[in-house]
Parts: sequence; structure tokens; C-alpha cells
Amino acid sequence: MPMPYFRATVLAAACLMAQGAQAQLFGDDQARQAILELRQRLDATVNAQNRLVDENTQLRRSMLDLQQQLETLRGDMARSRGQDEQFARDLSELQKRQASSQDLEERLRKIESSEAARAASAAASGASSDGGTAGAAPTSAGEKQEYDAALAVFRSGDFTASQTGFANFIKRYPRSTLAPSALFWLGNAQYATRNYKEAITNFRSLLTAAPNHTRAAEAMLSIANCQIELKDTRAARATLESLTKTYPQSEAAQAGRERLAKMK
Repeated sequence: MPMPYFRATVLAAACLMAQGAQAQLFGDDQARQAILELRQRLDATVNAQNRLVDENTQLRRSMLDLQQQLETLRGDMARSRGQDEQFARDLSELQKRQASSQDLEERLRKIESSEAARAASAAASGASSDGGTAGAAPTSAGEKQEYDAALAVFRSGDFTASQTGFANFIKRYPRSTLAPSALFWLGNAQYATRNYKEAITNFRSLLTAAPNHTRAAEAMLSIANCQIELKDTRAARATLESLTKTYPQSEAAQAGRERLAKMK
């Protein structure tokens, strides 16, 4: 082979090899760049996913906090409603007690207004204003003092304490001429404190011990009142009918007739 031609051939081969190496170098650079871009995209995706997870976690925490706040609010509202309902019940109970107290005070006022007239009539006829007779054993000063003390407590509005006073009096002086009156006031004190069953027992004890007592008709009317409070309408109606037959001329019988009319 001629030398010039050989040299040309070698030069051409060298050029081709240089071009191949350059092309290979260029291909590796593109691959590295592509890998870098892929890694960057992957890192960006991972970071975005991490941010999304963090945001979701924070959102869940916020929702949990909100749910807890709502539960707390519901609890507060329920307690508030309960307090309002309890306040309404307490107010209703207070109004009922006030009405009962006013009714009792009105009855007491009427009784006291007629007490002087009874006492004067009893003194003139020789009978006791508390239902006893002139022939009965006289009431001792101690009995009268203890009875008056219990009655004073009743008039002050302390119905619980007056119950103790009248109960002690009846226990100490069961045969006293004032015992029926003590039973009457004891029953009224129990009525005022809503001890209706105990009140009925004592009013009936009065009627059994002294059916002609000046308080007998009122005691029977009070029994009917207690039965009405106990929602025993049938028993109350029977008691009122018995009242109008047994004591037809009494003021209590007149009140009984009016109540019977309203019950029909």
C-alpha cells in the first residue's frame, strides 16, 4: 500500500474513533443529566408526598380537636339544659309551696278571726273553745304553755319545727283537752311540708278522738285536700261527700261542696 494512502487511512480511522468517543461521551452526559433530572423529580415527588402527609396529619389533628370541642360544647349545652330544666322544676316547686303556704295562711287567718268568737261563746256557755267541755279536767299551766309555744312556732312559718313541738305535746299529754287541737295543727304543719300521708293520719286521729271538736269539719276537709295532692281523686270525693253529710252547716262543708262541683 502506498504510504500516502496508508496515512490517509489511519487518519480517517482516528477521526472516526475520536468521533465515536466524543459521541459516547456526549451520550453518557445526557444519561447522567437524565438521571439527575429523574432524581430531582423523584425527590420533589417525595417531598410533595411528605408535605401532603404532614398536611393530612395536621388536618386530622385539627378535625379531632374540633370534634373534641364540639363534644365539649354539646356537654356544656346538655348541662345547661339540665340546669335550666332543674331551675324550672325548682321554680315550679317553689311556686306550688308558696301557693300552699298562702292557702294555709288564709285558712289560719280565718281560723284565728273566728277564734275569739268561739272563745267568747264557749266562755258564755261553759264549753271549751278547743272542743272540750266544762266538766273536763282543767288544762294545766304547763300544758297550755307548751301548746302555745308549738303554735307560735307554727305561726312563724317554721312548719318542720312546729311538727316536733306538737308531736312532743301529744306524746306528753295524750289526754289533754288540747290534744285534739294539737293533732289538728300537727296535721296542718305536715300538710305544709307535703307530708300528706302523715297529715291524714293525724286528722283522722282527731276525728276518732273528738268527732264533735270545733276543728273536726276542717280536719275532714284537710283530709280531702291531702288526698287531692296525692292524686287520689276517688278518695277525696268520698271524703268531701262524707264532710257535707256529717257537718252540713259548717264552713268546711260549704267549701267541700264547691270542690265537689269542680271535680264533676
